[in-house]
Formats: sequence, structure tokens, C-alpha cells
Amino acid sequence: MAKSQQTFNKREKEKKKLKKREEKLKKKEARRAESKDSDGGIPFAYVDKFGNLTDTPPEPTEEEEIDASEIVLGIPQKEETEEDKFDPIRKGKVSFFDHSKGFGFIIDSENNEKYFCHVSGLNDEITENDKVTFELEKGQRGMNAVRVNLDKS
Repeated sequence: MAKSQQTFNKREKEKKKLKKREEKLKKKEARRAESKDSDGGIPFAYVDKFGNLTDTPPEPTEEEEIDASEIVLGIPQKEETEEDKFDPIRKGKVSFFDHSKGFGFIIDSENNEKYFCHVSGLNDEITENDKVTFELEKGQRGMNAVRVNLDKS
């Protein structure tokens, strides 16, 4: 008697599974039919000649022919500006230098800016009021004078 009861439960479970599958298939077909009616459910957008998104397609008369060979992939070449053309070697005067601490300041003769100078950036021994040539590099707190030489001129 227990055996017949068990098979009855199995049959009921299988019937429930089949019923769920059929319901799932019906829902799936209903969604497909619904999406076909409304343009696939995906909004479609066009880009006009000004780069704006629109929902209307562009006029074929307004289309512009683009030569594929003129399209440049990658980073465009940088054009030289006035800042790039200037000489990186600047001239200035040592306003302060402490040998025991190993740093000082140089005043640029062109723009009167004060730049920090560390002993590691020196090529020659310098003291206060010496005329020097130097280059600038970005440091932690601003621009630093590096490759500092005594001005021979």
C-alpha cells in the first residue's frame, strides 16, 4: 500500500512541473508577441549633424560624405606653442643659500619668481648673490631649480 501511495505523489509532482513549464512558455510567447508590436521594446535614437540625439532619422540630402582615409586614430600631434619654444635654461641670482641645511632660493631674473633649490640639484658650489643658470622641475610644493650652474657670462 505504501508503494502505490509513493507513485501517486510522484505523478502529482510531475504534473505540477509540466503545468509550470507550460505556463512559463505561454508567458514567454506573450512577451515576444508584445515586444514585436512595439518596435522590439528598444528605443532607437539618431545623431544629427550637430551631435545631438534625436528620434527622427536624418534627411538623406543632408548626409555628408566622409573620406575614411582622413580619419586619424590615436593621439593627434601636439602643436608647438610659445611656451614650448622658450629656452629651458633660465638665469637668476641666489637670494639665500644655507650650506649647513643644504637648501636655498634663487630669484629668476626674467619674472622675479623665487624658486627653491636643494643641494642635490647643484652642479657648482654657490653662495648668496651669485649669478646662476638653472632649469625648473615640478617638485612637491611647486617648481624647483635644478641643474644649477654658476653663470660664466
